[in-house]
Amino acid sequence: QVQLVESGGGLVQPGGSLRLSCAASGSIFSINVMGWYRQAPGKQRELVALITSGGSTTYADSVKGRFTISRDNAKNTVDLLMNSLKPEDTAAYYCKSQVATMRRPSVFLDYWGQGTQVTVSS
Repeated sequence: QVQLVESGGGLVQPGGSLRLSCAASGSIFSINVMGWYRQAPGKQRELVALITSGGSTTYADSVKGRFTISRDNAKNTVDLLMNSLKPEDTAAYYCKSQVATMRRPSVFLDYWGQGTQVTVSS
């Protein structure tokens, strides 16, 4: 019913930048919070950044001042601009959205993308 597709990952040198994008599609009635999470090998998945439909944002302390999350409500997309990347930012990055479908417009469920790899290395 709902698909989330991420793009924009890759290999970048320390200090470099990348922009991740996530597009939600399907039988969407409304999207509440959209966010990015990441999971490094051997570690638990962690929150990177969230953005509400009204534009309020939350960031993990480790990315504050370096990453910027934004969304386009008309296009059902959420982006993550990552600047000043560090080797410790290396992880698989996942998009998550709270989506209400046309079939159940009052119920918000979490949907995840398949992930995109970000590798920061010289």
